[in-house]
Amino acid sequence: MSGQARGRPNIVFVFSDQHRARTTGYRGARVHTPVMDRMAAEGVVFDTAVSNIPVCTPWRAAFLTGQYPLTNGLFLNDLRLPADRPTLGTILGDAGYATAYIGKWHLDGNRRAAFTPPGPRRQGFQFWAVANCTHDYTNSHYYRDTPERLFWDGYDAEAQTSMAIDHIGTHARGASPFALVLSWGPPHNPYRDLPRRYLDRYPPAEVEVPPNCPRPDRADLAGYHAHVTALDEQLGRIEDALSAAGVLDDTIFVYTSDHGDMLGSQGVQRKQHPWDESILVPFLLRCPGQEGRGRHIGFPLNVVDILPTLLGLAGVPVPATVEGRDLSAAVRGEPFTGNDAALTMCIAPFAEYVGAPWRGVRTERYSYARWLDGRGILYDTAADPDQLRNRFGDTGHRTVRREMEHTLQRLLAERGDRFLPAAAYHEQYGLAVDDRGAIPYTD
Repeated sequence: MSGQARGRPNIVFVFSDQHRARTTGYRGARVHTPVMDRMAAEGVVFDTAVSNIPVCTPWRAAFLTGQYPLTNGLFLNDLRLPADRPTLGTILGDAGYATAYIGKWHLDGNRRAAFTPPGPRRQGFQFWAVANCTHDYTNSHYYRDTPERLFWDGYDAEAQTSMAIDHIGTHARGASPFALVLSWGPPHNPYRDLPRRYLDRYPPAEVEVPPNCPRPDRADLAGYHAHVTALDEQLGRIEDALSAAGVLDDTIFVYTSDHGDMLGSQGVQRKQHPWDESILVPFLLRCPGQEGRGRHIGFPLNVVDILPTLLGLAGVPVPATVEGRDLSAAVRGEPFTGNDAALTMCIAPFAEYVGAPWRGVRTERYSYARWLDGRGILYDTAADPDQLRNRFGDTGHRTVRREMEHTLQRLLAERGDRFLPAAAYHEQYGLAVDDRGAIPYTD
């Protein structure tokens, strides 16, 4: 019995950690991603998929709740998501789905290697094969339903995918539709912790370097590309498993990432930055009822929109607690006015990024952000996709800058965000941080 015959489509939501949008074949990069490229050709692509707060725990909390960080309270890593509001897992479970989560969680507090027991801290996910947080890809642990620490065999993304495939095979013909979230740790650093067969595809001396990367670490870039190719291969295994089980056409199948990675672009590293390498991610979707093949949607999709959009595609009511928009009408090709802009932010910089807080907006064409210390960026990404020419101070772009600032102020007002120094939010939410502004954690 297929997902459609049971009344609702299955959901397979796959996401990686720190995969920037530009490092995909379908966007023109010299990286081997044939499966992602095929998904782009056969499905729906959100070209402006935005990580509202480009860092791990805050994105995950926003994804599961559909709420912005100052609503759910998670704007730093290593905080625990409260079990006091609807999440993707609880909503789908209540709608009759068999729910599952495999891979990295990073929503259960500052003990990264600790066991998350069955119960409300699992946020409605019934099947569980999870580590709170680890990036030791070839010696990676996880837990099931007891405190016994288990280890993935080999490269963890490959082993996690194998478990996901087994899960799909078990549930494809079940009495209920299934919803599986698969969370991979790569291509997040360490960039070269993966099988040699992938690394050998990308000699550092030959790796593509973006024009906006003035001092590239070619070994890091090569390893990053290798991870992306490895994940593409695993994505293909998932697609093949759905096809073999006869449910591919009855399944909402998504690939995305929580945020990007600067990798030396603009002279900086990692995430928490307002440039596109940090805030833009792939978002590929194929599903029952989609309009056409290879459709590209330009207006922004923000992380808070993912939950209501999945629910809209599945025919499940969206709770009133959700702050994002249901964009499913656009996927189905129905008349729809999309988001004019996506709000972006770094509320309280921490750890690897110790600069000033910032807020910004990303539209289909423009990228705008302003730091609390007065600096700013404005890029016309249609004319300058590599963001090489900052127009923030240009007299010729005053009108655009005013429009972007007006949009920013409107979105901040909607969120009740006063754009205060980080310490104000630490105090408001009762957070004790270390000298790097981070929640102290244990491995």
